Amino acid sequence: MKYRVTALTPLLVGDGRSLSPVDYMVWKDQVNVLDQNRIFKLLARGPRLEGYLTQLRKATKLDFASWGGFAQNFSQRRIPFEHSDSAAIWNTAPSEALFIPTFAASYRGAYLPASALKGALRTGFVFSRWSAATTDRIAASLENDYLPRRTGEANENTAGASQVRVMALADSEPIAASAFKIFLTRTASLNTQGGKPQLAWKVAGRGSVPPQRLTEATPVFAEMAVPGTSFHGDWDERKFWEDPELTRALGWRSVPSPQLMIDAANAYASAQIDIHLKYAETSGLSSLVNAMNRLKEELAGLQSTPLTCLLCLGWGAGFVSKAAFLATETESYRKILRAVPAMNRALREGAIFPKARRIIFTGGQPSTLPGWVRVQFET
Repeated sequence: MKYRVTALTPLLVGDGRSLSPVDYMVWKDQVNVLDQNRIFKLLARGPRLEGYLTQLRKATKLDFASWGGFAQNFSQRRIPFEHSDSAAIWNTAPSEALFIPTFAASYRGAYLPASALKGALRTGFVFSRWSAATTDRIAASLENDYLPRRTGEANENTAGASQVRVMALADSEPIAASAFKIFLTRTASLNTQGGKPQLAWKVAGRGSVPPQRLTEATPVFAEMAVPGTSFHGDWDERKFWEDPELTRALGWRSVPSPQLMIDAANAYASAQIDIHLKYAETSGLSSLVNAMNRLKEELAGLQSTPLTCLLCLGWGAGFVSKAAFLATETESYRKILRAVPAMNRALREGAIFPKARRIIFTGGQPSTLPGWVRVQFET
C-alpha cells in the first residue's frame, strides 16, 4: 500500500545537518553547495591549498573575490533563493545566521523520513486521549516542581506497546533536487509589556523590534520543499496486533484502526489551526490569517475522504505541533510547564503561550507557517 504526502506550506524535515557558511557560496541569487573533495584535489596540485584551508579554518564565510570561481565550476548542487531580495539580506546577516539547515538526504537524494510522519500521527493520537482531568492529575503529582519523566505515556501505552504501531510506514522515495528552495524565515513574537499584545520580531541576543524595524530582525535561511511537492512511500497495517491473546496480554480494550488515527490527526490539526488563527488575528498578520483560513478550508474539504489527514511536522513547527494537550491557558497545565526551565520564563499571567512563531517569508513578505502537509493513505 502507498501513501502520498503533499506539502501545503514550505516543508523542512531535516536529519540534523546544516550547511556552514564555508560549505557554500551565494552567487546569482542561489546557494551553490561546494564539492569540497573536487576542490581539494584541484588545489593539491598547486600552492593555493594552504590559503584555502586557512579560509576554511578562520573565516566566517569564503572570500568571494578569491574563491568565487568555485561557486561557478565546483558546485554539487545549486539551490535558488525563494525571492531575489534574500541574497541581499544574506549579505548583511550575522555569520551565526548563515548556517542553513538542510532536508534529510541519503546517497539517493532527499526524502521524507517515515519517523516524522509516525511522530505526527502519534502526537495526534495522544491528543485524542488526553483530557483536562489527565493534566490535573499530573499537576497534582508534582513534587517540589519536579516533573516526572514520561508523563504522557499512560495515555497511549499499555505494557510498553504504543498502539500507533498498528501502522507501519517506510521512508519516502527520493525526490528531485528542483523541489527545494532557500526560504527566509524570521521569528514573530507578542510584546505584552504595554498591556495589549503587540507584534514584534525577534533579534538574536537583543530581544525584539517593532514591525517598523522588521529589517533588523534576525533572519534564518532554510532549505525547504516548496508547496505542492509530493512524497511517495509504502505503508502497511499490521493485522497481527488484532490477535486476541496479544491484545489481552497488552491490556488493550481494542485495536485502533488506521481511520481512527486519521480522525484523531484531523482533530488535532483543527485544534492547532484554531490556535494559530487566534495568534495571527492578535498579532495583526493578515497574510497569516489568510494562510490559516486556507488550511481550515483544506481540512474541511478532506474530512469526507477516507484515510486522508492534515499534519504539521518538521523544522520550525514549534511547540503547538509537539504538545498533545493544547489548552495552555489552564492553570494546571501552566503549573506543569513552569516545571520545565526552558518554558518557565515564557509563561506570563494572561498572556498567550507560546508567544513566538517561526514565520516563512514568500515574495519578501511574512506569509505562512512551515510544515503543513496533506497525507493520503491508499489501500
